[in-house]
Amino acid sequence: MDRLIYTAMTGAKHIMEQQATTSHNLANATTTGFRAQLDSFRAVPVAGPGSPTRTFVVDSTVGANYAPGTIQQTGRALDVAVQGQGWIAVQLEDGSEAYTRNGSFKLNENGLLQTQSGQNVMGDGGPVSIPPDVAVSIGGDGTISTTDPSRPGPATALSRLKLVNPPEDTLVRGDDGLFRIRDGDAAPVDENVRVVGGALEGSNVNVVDEMVNMIALARQFDLHMNLMKNAESNAAKATELLSLG
Repeated sequence: MDRLIYTAMTGAKHIMEQQATTSHNLANATTTGFRAQLDSFRAVPVAGPGSPTRTFVVDSTVGANYAPGTIQQTGRALDVAVQGQGWIAVQLEDGSEAYTRNGSFKLNENGLLQTQSGQNVMGDGGPVSIPPDVAVSIGGDGTISTTDPSRPGPATALSRLKLVNPPEDTLVRGDDGLFRIRDGDAAPVDENVRVVGGALEGSNVNVVDEMVNMIALARQFDLHMNLMKNAESNAAKATELLSLG
């Protein structure tokens, strides 16, 4: 059969991967702090005898769109949105660090500040613990303060969120949606990262762009399928001609 079928097959395979990425982005268009996933592919000429007239498609890079999303006020004391560039550090089960833009926090039964997925939020000296029956507020620099509603007085600073801003090219997204430093190191605190209390950052997925991209990918996939059908038809006609001889 004509080698065209192999080149068309690689194109169709990677278009399906792009469709999966686009579907994933659309599914997370309303996920707090979500960063749109980006796929990149490149053409590689097929090495061998004869002229390099055919190319295969291979993965080049898989990255993320780090543009900030829209900040929406919620009025909830345990909500926080990163303003501009930066990340909030959280602790994984194995003790390592990961980074998120989803600042929708909660308190567990032991008073630990956690993400909605159950990771501990990192502060100055480790996970943040908040005493019971206090009002919590988070300042622009990440300082976590509490007041006792039954005893009017100045706020008490408990801890400060660990806010980091590592270079984007060192970050990699995990299967859990959290980002990590590629070499496994922990990012240092960045004093310039600012947050907004009582607010959340929306996803940076552009729904219109993703829908247009999905339509374009569907048309490209149909094109590759037609190429494979043509290759099959050419092979069948060639077989008929050979049988006549």
